[in-house]
Amino acid sequence: MSVRADLTCCPATHAESYKVKAAIHYLEYVEPRADSSVARETWMAHMASPIVHRRLTAILAADVVTYSRLMSLDEAGTHAAWRSHRSEIDRTITEYEGHIVKLTGDGFLAEFPSVVNAVACAATVQRGMRERNANVRQDRRIELRIGINIGDVIVEAEDIYGDGVNVAARLESIAKPGGIVVSGPVRDNVGNRLDLHFEDLGEQTLKNISRPVRVYSVHQKSSSQLCSAASDVSAVEFCDIEKPSIAVLPFVNFSGDPEQEYFSDGITEDIITDLSKISGLFVVARNTTFAYKAKPVRVQQIGQDLRVGFVLEGSVRKAGSRVRVTAQLVDTEKGGHIWAERYDRDLTDIFAIQDEITHSIVDQLKVRLLPEEKKVIARSPTVNVEAYGYYLRGRQFLHRHSRSYYVLAKRMFLKAIELDPLYARAYAGIADCDSFLFLHYNADVSLDDILAMSAKALELESGLAEAHASRGLALSLRERYEEAMVEFERAVALDPDLFEAHYFYGRACFAQGRLNEAAKLFQRAADIKPDDYQALLVLSGILRSLGREQDMRQAALEGVARAERELVTHPENPRPAYLGAVGLAALGELDRAKEWATCALAIDPEDGLAKYNVACFYSLVGDHERAIDLLLELLPGATQERKRWVRHDPDFDPIRAHPRFLIVLNQLERETPAETQLAADAPSVSDGSRADAST
Repeated sequence: MSVRADLTCCPATHAESYKVKAAIHYLEYVEPRADSSVARETWMAHMASPIVHRRLTAILAADVVTYSRLMSLDEAGTHAAWRSHRSEIDRTITEYEGHIVKLTGDGFLAEFPSVVNAVACAATVQRGMRERNANVRQDRRIELRIGINIGDVIVEAEDIYGDGVNVAARLESIAKPGGIVVSGPVRDNVGNRLDLHFEDLGEQTLKNISRPVRVYSVHQKSSSQLCSAASDVSAVEFCDIEKPSIAVLPFVNFSGDPEQEYFSDGITEDIITDLSKISGLFVVARNTTFAYKAKPVRVQQIGQDLRVGFVLEGSVRKAGSRVRVTAQLVDTEKGGHIWAERYDRDLTDIFAIQDEITHSIVDQLKVRLLPEEKKVIARSPTVNVEAYGYYLRGRQFLHRHSRSYYVLAKRMFLKAIELDPLYARAYAGIADCDSFLFLHYNADVSLDDILAMSAKALELESGLAEAHASRGLALSLRERYEEAMVEFERAVALDPDLFEAHYFYGRACFAQGRLNEAAKLFQRAADIKPDDYQALLVLSGILRSLGREQDMRQAALEGVARAERELVTHPENPRPAYLGAVGLAALGELDRAKEWATCALAIDPEDGLAKYNVACFYSLVGDHERAIDLLLELLPGATQERKRWVRHDPDFDPIRAHPRFLIVLNQLERETPAETQLAADAPSVSDGSRADAST
């Protein structure tokens, strides 16, 4: 019997089956010519350990094309050339926070904690290979194929095993010389964070991989054209971005009062907004650059991470009626300042300061402003500095995404409008607050009020993406989906990096049963806002309904990790706890899920959505009495929409035959004071997935 046959025939428990796969992986990838004794020793070592250690990671597999042929032509020269390449590759991998797990003679396997870093590293490695090969004859060039996957791996000492590794290796095998091929989950996680083009190669059947894998080929793009997908990848040179690229880092608060952080953050966001309106500039999104806040990262590293040529950094000191703003424009390649300025002004001049910084950047980078762009940048959102301060404070609270902060944010926006009744962005802020309060916390908010606030904002400033997004949400809740879609498309067109636009749009698609579209939009929302847990945990449920188990698991893993960080930061918010509990249940971590469910109810025992989601959890894990108890608690004050969820939600299928469920049905038939405007126009629930209980 062959070694492989011997291994695969061994009886195995669920955990042991992973160990068998690890031994087979050892034979197929790590040591293709291993004899049976080596394989058996590896297998026995795995069987000796009762604990399987796993982690989610990004895996990069690389291999030299025609290495054997090159060695036969010039063994010493090929070996020396590969060592030279390897020294540069090793340095690049370290710069991107990865490490080489193992060498395979003419290739290697590397691991990264960040999938974005893995893809960026691969692009840098391939560009370096091409540069070093520029003066080498075509038939003597050492060229790499690279495959990247993200997946759950088994960790054994310094090695990793599992399907995630196997898929990366198979992706590498189908890449063209000099090319990069990634799996669908990698492409989804990267989103638009890198200036790369992902060519969809469709689903591919890979050797010894049981399921088809969505595959993308990676090319670098310029602002004007994409590198030809039809041409041979080895001949494609990475194109430079034709228009200047810039990242605006969060300005440092030097006011001596942490409570003034909102002001420095607000100035940063407004500068990003103004620069983003200039067609001649590529500007990194706010949520991406704010990930570097308070972190001691070199400008050169930021330039490499974000693939930008310039970084704007600065500080703000606010004292009484005076403000000091400093700003420096830095070349990320050389690390030198190409422009710097300090502004000591009255606080009333803050808009003029922002305008001067924007124009200075435009002048230094030699960008041509179009006439309409000049008008937009010159337009101040308000003439009242005090109203601006309240608006910035409201925006700070809004970004914290919890019920208490939505209420505080709304107060700030209302105060801004009181001071300046023509402040369009403050009206949009109120619409956003009401949208989230209605959507996540079942607050007593009128959809007509959301429509009125967003309409007022658009009347004053027609290009406000957030106002279009909030209007789209209110229309979708009224089941006026055709009108809602127009608003969402407009919002995304105006601001492709607006979290609310993609989140609300995904929810509307979900309510209509358009699950594939909803999955893409929630994934995009999660990419835009790297600290948001909600989109990923909602996404995991959709992926489960679509039968995409591996993708569901990845979304749930990352969503739970983000929810855990949110709970640490804002322990008063039950939402990450109850959404995280459902995510943990999907991952099979039932004990931990029960802890989170209990925590959610302890934080806010009166939260209807917490009760609903925890009831779903208990129904799924078999605690039927507890699930029914929670339903009976929440139904007396439930809206008609909430009752529809209970009637049709498949998560409650396990308890429908329970004798006490008849009491639930009786409650569903009773009229309650809470059955207001949604009684006639609540969205219906799609079969196979839970409706808006968690969205």
